[in-house]
Amino acid sequence: MKQRIHQIQLFMKFPNDIQEELLQRLIIQARYTEFGRRYDFSSISSVAEFRRRIPLQDYESLKPYIMRLKNGEQHLLWPTDVRWFAKSSGTTSDKSKFIPVTTEALEECHFKGGKDLLCIYFHNNPDSKLFDGKLLTLGGSHHVNAVNNESFYGDLSAILIQNLPFWIQLFRTPDRSIALMDEWEEKIEKIALQTMNEDVTNLAGVPSWMLVVLKRVLELSGKKNLNEVWPNLELFVHGAVNFSPYRDQFKLLIPKNEMYYLETYNAS
Repeated sequence: MKQRIHQIQLFMKFPNDIQEELLQRLIIQARYTEFGRRYDFSSISSVAEFRRRIPLQDYESLKPYIMRLKNGEQHLLWPTDVRWFAKSSGTTSDKSKFIPVTTEALEECHFKGGKDLLCIYFHNNPDSKLFDGKLLTLGGSHHVNAVNNESFYGDLSAILIQNLPFWIQLFRTPDRSIALMDEWEEKIEKIALQTMNEDVTNLAGVPSWMLVVLKRVLELSGKKNLNEVWPNLELFVHGAVNFSPYRDQFKLLIPKNEMYYLETYNAS
């Protein structure tokens, strides 16, 4: 992580150069896909050429490719096999949209983003004891569902929990079987019961959902606040909604000066 912080600082210093290099790498990787051949990715050598060559895309224009991917066709938009789809409600005409999630997206975007966030946190807080305890993660309330024998869809959070590296599984709580439960009320109860006796040092999830869990933990434990339940709690990584309306409620539940809050935007 100490090595990674230098790379992050480099990204901050040269953002345009880094973005152009990344775009070119993606174009080269995807040049032999159906989409890449259609727009002759092999001959694109600049951002300006990319803009001229490829029409602006939205979900509706990409939907025919996505439906074919869900039916098992491959190498349409990306050269490696697509097995996962993040189900997302959004601003399209469809009630739900399905976002292809590749192995590269998991590794290079979602997991690397989480590691980078921890890297920045440890850089700013070198005496942190985060890894001495457990990470309480609260994901979506939907199982991963089968599209067919080889493909699956679900909330992005469920897909991430299903695919997390083994080293993260050693530090997180609750058990994956509980984290992926579909029945919300039962899930909250089991999360609270399992985590209240753990040494939880950090939390991750949507503030509104996390509040429900934390209040249930307090009820079951009989403690005055979460400092008494988890004395080593130091960090809440949150996202998805504006944190401002929830800040005071979290301060009431966790009345300690050494509690830190980090916002991340993990979009499907």
